[in-house]
Amino acid sequence: MTEDELNEIEHRLNQATQGPWKAYIEDRDHESGSSFIMTGPENQRGEDIGLYGATIADYDFIANARQDIPRLLKAIRELKAK
Repeated sequence: MTEDELNEIEHRLNQATQGPWKAYIEDRDHESGSSFIMTGPENQRGEDIGLYGATIADYDFIANARQDIPRLLKAIRELKAK
């Protein structure tokens, strides 16, 4: 990946709602309501994200991407620097 591509990914990341994000799945993580992704730190929660037609795996993937992508960008840049 080029540095421009990495910068584009980082820009999209920085425009997204603040993390961390956590998937809350009905009947797995709570008992009533629908599944959603909770955004932001405990003391500064953002808007919840609801997905239509998403599987449990989709919720988990999308929620974890908010934390995974910064780590992947860092690892890629460290490897490229070597």
